[in-house]
Amino acid sequence: MTDITPLVPRQQVPDLTVPLAGGGTWRLADQSPDNFTLVVVYRGLHCPICKGYLADLNRKVADFAERGVTVVALSSDDQDRAETAKDEWRLDQLRLGYGLDLETARRWGLYISTSRGTTSLGIEEPALFVEPGLFLIRPDGTLYFGSVQTMPFARPNFADILKALDFVLANDYPARGEVVTVPAEAAE
Repeated sequence: MTDITPLVPRQQVPDLTVPLAGGGTWRLADQSPDNFTLVVVYRGLHCPICKGYLADLNRKVADFAERGVTVVALSSDDQDRAETAKDEWRLDQLRLGYGLDLETARRWGLYISTSRGTTSLGIEEPALFVEPGLFLIRPDGTLYFGSVQTMPFARPNFADILKALDFVLANDYPARGEVVTVPAEAAE
C-alpha cells in the first residue's frame, strides 16, 4: 500500500474520480467552480458522527455555492452503503461519492482504519475504511486548504469554513503551508 504523504498547498492534488449515489460519476478534473471545490471525505454509513456532519453540510450546500464553491462528499463505502446513507440521512442537496479506493486515499494523505465491529448505529464497520478529510481545491487543481484526521471527532466546522471563505475571497488570501523543505539556517 502507498505510504501516506501529505498534500502540499499550491501544488497539484492527485486525480480523483468516484461514482455517485443516485448515478453518474464525479471527477475532480471536470469541476469548474468560480473559486473552489470542497471535497469532504467521510468514514461511511457506519459512522454516527458522519451522519450529523453531512446533514450540516447538506444544509449549507447553497451557502457554499453562493461563494463559488462546488461540494462533494465521498467515502470508501460501496454503492449500497452510499445509497443507504444518501436516502436515510436525507442528503438531498449533496453529491455523495462512493468507492474511494484505499490507494487513492493514501495519495490524498488520508488515514485508513480497521473494523472495530458494530457501531452505535448498529452498523458493521467495513474491514478497512478511510478516516475523515476535508480539502479546498482551486479551479487549477492545486490544494488551497487541507485537513486530515485519524479520528472521527473534532472536524472542521462548516460555518467556520464559510466565514473563512468570506475573508479569503474578500482579501485574496493565499494558500499557506507551502514550504516543503526548511532551509538549514532556519531550522537552527
